[in-house]
Amino acid sequence: MKITRRRLLKLGMMAGAGMVLPVGAMGAAVARLGAVNSVTSPKVKPFIVPLPVPPVLEPVRTSATTDYYEITQRIGRQEVLPGPKTEVWGYDGVFPGPTIEAKSGRRVVVRQWNELPVPVSTHLHGGKTPPESDGYPTDLILPQGYGPGAPSMDAGHGPTAEHSHMFKDYSYPNEQRAATLWYHDHRMDFTGPQVYKGLAGLYVIRDEVEGGLSLPKGEKEVPLVISDRTFGEDGSFYYPSIDPSLEGEPGVLVSQHNGMLGDTILVNGAPWPYMEVSNTRYRFRVLNASNARDYDLSLDPPPPGGKPFVQIGSDGGLLEAPVRHDRVRISPAERFDVVVDFSRYPVGTKVTLKNREEGKGPTSEVMRFTVARREKDESTAPERLAPEQDFPDPNAAEVTRRFKFSNSAVGMWSINGKPFDPERMDARPRLGSTEIWEFTSSSSHPVHVHLVHFRVLSRNGGKPGPYDAGWKDTVYVTSGETVRVAARFSGYKGRYVLHCHNLEHEDMMMMANFEVV
Repeated sequence: MKITRRRLLKLGMMAGAGMVLPVGAMGAAVARLGAVNSVTSPKVKPFIVPLPVPPVLEPVRTSATTDYYEITQRIGRQEVLPGPKTEVWGYDGVFPGPTIEAKSGRRVVVRQWNELPVPVSTHLHGGKTPPESDGYPTDLILPQGYGPGAPSMDAGHGPTAEHSHMFKDYSYPNEQRAATLWYHDHRMDFTGPQVYKGLAGLYVIRDEVEGGLSLPKGEKEVPLVISDRTFGEDGSFYYPSIDPSLEGEPGVLVSQHNGMLGDTILVNGAPWPYMEVSNTRYRFRVLNASNARDYDLSLDPPPPGGKPFVQIGSDGGLLEAPVRHDRVRISPAERFDVVVDFSRYPVGTKVTLKNREEGKGPTSEVMRFTVARREKDESTAPERLAPEQDFPDPNAAEVTRRFKFSNSAVGMWSINGKPFDPERMDARPRLGSTEIWEFTSSSSHPVHVHLVHFRVLSRNGGKPGPYDAGWKDTVYVTSGETVRVAARFSGYKGRYVLHCHNLEHEDMMMMANFEVV
């Protein structure tokens, strides 16, 4: 008898913080859950690989209103660590995937082809997107030859009317402000391993407001997609799946149930890279694309006077005015748009981007900048960035909803004590309404809400934190904390999800449905 996680739930065998397991039939399942990850990546000398920049994708055709793209999700091989070739599951076979650059108000249609051996679903993270293009976890693009009558590759959920075959056209209206978004896999139960294998890429929206500012542009506007991985001796990605084929039982070894933390830091797919810069300002679009790791970013040495990071944007685009930081704490899926002025350092200075979250060890460093030359700088970081924002008024909120994120059992996570069920609706906000949502956490969770951007109102009844400025779609809720946000549910009716963006927590059921009605 195969004991699946859902069968355990149906039998009522998950209880409290432990797992009640009868002898016999469940022995094999317990053995798998009890296995320990002991894989260590090959040693890599930091700061010898130049920082790569993901390619910008060109549309296959355009019309008066729409740009059309095609992407094939397929297996590729690329040099991630120096020397060996790593198998990646990538958009167009590369990791990270190609960047899509869109214009606010101009529609983009992306045809996603699936040439991988498993189902996929693509979510535009931060996109104000109609539900049929949002990448709902069971809205799958199936691999060739997979269909009704074939064994289910997603435990407990066979093919349904939501499934399409081989490709799907995702339509993105882009009726939103300029911002740094990203697209990634969102397959139910398997988001963690499939993103880990490489299914993630940037999606940048531009508009006239941003274009009219004298921010650093061209080669001085640089994406930094930060992630962590563990590698086998042959250079392969190591992920502790119970079923490495990703075709059967979901889940990870119990040693990683709190989230997969790699021992090698990658930026734009390269380990601890370096970048030569001039003594001018640079704009960095920083994305934490790690499955579970938080980063506390700082520069070493700090520049004279401190405050090296001038934050100009957050998840939902430009701030009204810049915010200056000594450090930037960034949890999984958050984006920070920052300007760094390297003229504050003498030419020849080597500046390391550190991760203070780790203290010491290889994951305490991210990448290095070398101030290599002098150049004239015509860019600025303006003191006024965007018009006054039409943030939702909490006094106009129709409803306050509370969502508690907690560990319900070994290897199981829940919201309000309930594991995710695609058939259960947990909230029904009214189209056009403003609601206050209150997130409470028993341990640290990056909480992401689809469709909407929100404003952080408070943390534990006090003011928002230093990293809560502007429009957010992901907010870090630390252990024992309560965060209140206000959101306006405009744009589209339909079914969406909110979830923890620690991908192992998400796969282990820390997700809930809401429907805009």
